[in-house]
Amino acid sequence: MTVLRVQQAQLAFGREPILDRVDLIIEAGERLCLVGRNGAGKSTLLKAISGDIQLDDGRIQKVGDTVVARLPQDPPANSEQRVYDYVAEALAETGKVLKDYHDVSQRLTQEPENEKLFTQLANLQTQLEAANGWQLQTRIEQTLTRLGLDENASMAALSGGWLRRVALARALVVDPDLLLLDEPTNHLDIDMVRWLETVLLEFRGAVLFISHDRMFIRRLATRIIDLDRGQLTSFPGNYDSYLNAKQELLEVEAKHNAEFDKKLAQEETWIRQGIKARRTRNEGRVRALQALRAERKQRREQQGSAKLAVQESQRSGKLVFEGEDMSLSFPDQRIFKDFSLTLQRGDKIALVGPNGCGKSTLIRVILGQQNIDSGTIKLGTNLEVAYFDQHRAKLDPQKSVAENVGDGKQDVTFNGRTRHILSYLQDFLFAPQQARTPVHALSGGERNRALLAKLFLQPSNLLVLDEPTNDLDIDTLELLEQIIADYQGTVILVSHDREFVNNTATSILLFEGVGKVTEIVGDFNDVEHYLMHQTQQGTKPIARQSEKPASKGSEPAKKKLSYKLQRELDMLPKRIESLEAEQQELQAQAGNAEFYDQPHEVTGPVLERLSVLEEELITALERWEELENLQKESS
Repeated sequence: MTVLRVQQAQLAFGREPILDRVDLIIEAGERLCLVGRNGAGKSTLLKAISGDIQLDDGRIQKVGDTVVARLPQDPPANSEQRVYDYVAEALAETGKVLKDYHDVSQRLTQEPENEKLFTQLANLQTQLEAANGWQLQTRIEQTLTRLGLDENASMAALSGGWLRRVALARALVVDPDLLLLDEPTNHLDIDMVRWLETVLLEFRGAVLFISHDRMFIRRLATRIIDLDRGQLTSFPGNYDSYLNAKQELLEVEAKHNAEFDKKLAQEETWIRQGIKARRTRNEGRVRALQALRAERKQRREQQGSAKLAVQESQRSGKLVFEGEDMSLSFPDQRIFKDFSLTLQRGDKIALVGPNGCGKSTLIRVILGQQNIDSGTIKLGTNLEVAYFDQHRAKLDPQKSVAENVGDGKQDVTFNGRTRHILSYLQDFLFAPQQARTPVHALSGGERNRALLAKLFLQPSNLLVLDEPTNDLDIDTLELLEQIIADYQGTVILVSHDREFVNNTATSILLFEGVGKVTEIVGDFNDVEHYLMHQTQQGTKPIARQSEKPASKGSEPAKKKLSYKLQRELDMLPKRIESLEAEQQELQAQAGNAEFYDQPHEVTGPVLERLSVLEEELITALERWEELENLQKESS
């Protein structure tokens, strides 16, 4: 059964249309994922379907009494409004009556002798009975309970994650036939994302959602809708099938464009031959060339990929952070108790846990910005930190992208090379005109790209990324994953994107609550194993040496190395062999009697490289020994 039709939808804000005569049919029970590059118009399409903006042409038709609800991309603004009132507003006039009934009921608890309030309450009860309001009252209460929301809490007191839950409650409470979700996993912790997956899998209506969380998409989507250069293309099946089919389409398009361009070039060469081309018998060919030119002018090229690169500084000391028996509590919360952690150069560690559990606090401890109650701390040397702020506090919304990233300068220096700020920003997919756009006019993904551009200008050997994946398109996400994998420094990552963590981190700090933090080698699969053992057997996973040894009588759970660690172990002998070969070659050069007769410009780099090679060899050998020991323990 069809719930909604989009027919020949046309919409443009600039020179090129966001929607270019597109069609879409949504059936009951479908879960459609809308994918596309940042700025392609995905959020705009959802706003058009919900009626928040009007099309330039075409129409959107709701079939029958279809009810549509939309969860916006950003959390609702903080206000003094209560959670209950904000959610009830979604139910129009009945919601207003419920809000008034809720207010009067609460006032009566404080003024039980107020006869006027009793009269008001009786009138409101009559209105609710006539509008079937009690059923809606129950629905509001059930929705708030399922989301763990306090109906009397002030919106102003809630964090971004909790505001996101409130907005979701407002969307769900109308019991929609079509639910529109714009990046629903942003600002939600992993437990909440799993809960949302369960809710949407059980939801009886249709769902159209935008997401860059690949694991979330794989779990939910029954069909992928691709928005690319103003066109919508439907790909039935799961996300992996879409990736293959999309790649094939792009290859066919590239081949067609190459053949077209070759023909156009031939005709342009012909027309330049002069008078022969303008003879009467060739007028048809001239008209055909004009048609080719017009067609080429109308072609919209696919947006290129971002060219992210990070500017690394000199290497830090081998020890980045060491904490023994650390404990830290605030009046209303214990962050960790008797926790030990060692971070070494090159570690890539993810902090995972519910919102507000203390992940950002631990980062401040590691950076020496937060004192602990007890325990010992040793900070590393030569640390240069680049910090990605999830709240984007480092961007001035009133200034342009170029002014924010370049701090008002026209030229920036990146890896020793001076570049114009507009040229540098093109690597992050900001055309010159867009680079001059105020930040407040950008989409969420574009703001995140601007922040990455600013961050990567800063030389660093310790990269702290606090929720960097929010709103980034999948192509940019995958490139960021590669940047982190190739980064020679240390990475501390906070993310609720499970696939992103799996592809970047080598170990996970799991915040379990009541001050318990467990370090787990591996990815989310290893976390799942750990939690399963905790529930069923009470055993622990393989942990790094920085953790306290298990007490007598408790055996760690034996399991194979994760695929990532096993692959690292398999590749280490070849890397060590390569380093040793290079070391022997340079030692032979340095051992030559005539070597030191050469200028310093020749001998210096050789001796410096020998010093670096020695450190790299020691690190590689230590890592090889560590992984082999883990492998033995699991066998």
